[in-house]
Amino acid sequence: MFYKPRPVPIDLIKMRSLHARMNLTPTERKYYLNREKGFEGEVMFDKLTEKLESDCLILNDLLFELNNTEFQIDTTIIFQNTISLFDVKNYVGDYYMTADRLYTKSDEEISNPLLQLERSQSLFRQLFKSIGYQMPVEASVVFINPEFTLYQTPLDKPIIFPTQVKQLMKNLNSVRSKLNDRHTKLAEKLVSLHKTKSRNSKMPAYEYDQLEKAILCGSCHSPSITVGEKKIVCGICGAEESVDSAILRTVRELMILFPDLKITTNLVQDWCRVIMSKKTIRRVLKENFKAVGDGRWLYFK
Repeated sequence: MFYKPRPVPIDLIKMRSLHARMNLTPTERKYYLNREKGFEGEVMFDKLTEKLESDCLILNDLLFELNNTEFQIDTTIIFQNTISLFDVKNYVGDYYMTADRLYTKSDEEISNPLLQLERSQSLFRQLFKSIGYQMPVEASVVFINPEFTLYQTPLDKPIIFPTQVKQLMKNLNSVRSKLNDRHTKLAEKLVSLHKTKSRNSKMPAYEYDQLEKAILCGSCHSPSITVGEKKIVCGICGAEESVDSAILRTVRELMILFPDLKITTNLVQDWCRVIMSKKTIRRVLKENFKAVGDGRWLYFK
């Protein structure tokens, strides 16, 4: 069972918004697309692990810090006698490995996830011991995308290839496991140590006035939407959403991007920048947030 589901990371929510509302540099855009691709792969893996029937606890997207060093575990599965860690990669295309270095087919060197995994596994073991637990900790890199190929792979490396993912799930399902309160307390402790914000975020600098004002599509994040009386329709992907839901989602986006701004009817109307009555916006705000103040000083929390 999912003890800790995988939320959409806050930095990815921000990057989706900034990608649609400002001109990112090539480096920033590459960072955003890599984050989007990586999250897509993690969700693909979640859809497989959620079907596991063995007695286990699944903790997704854990970020820890030990000895002033951050490390992230995409998926952690607690069984009765073992802990399994998985680093999920959504790479596409042909790659090759030589001397512990990973290259694209065009000979561009990229970070080797095996080295990252080894570091994370070591730090996790140290963290594990520091909180008073001792269990074997296994770790693997899972290449989830079926369009991925890796040449010259050493046979002794903890790699799960796309063609092996189905067998991996069978193996996890066959693990004999019976959890007790100690395992639940372990899961609680790990979640309590999880950091919600990384010190190494690569978020670009931005200000309110430089961002394009619009309601973005909830599916493809495009600003090309048409607002009707009761629903909005995306001109790119055709997705439909109720006006109330779109306003609420857009207000939450605004609060994530600018947590220090006071949410007022005028601010939301400016942020949405579409033909929409203040009456509708005010109603949605009153129904979903707490009103503070009165008259011209009214805002919502």
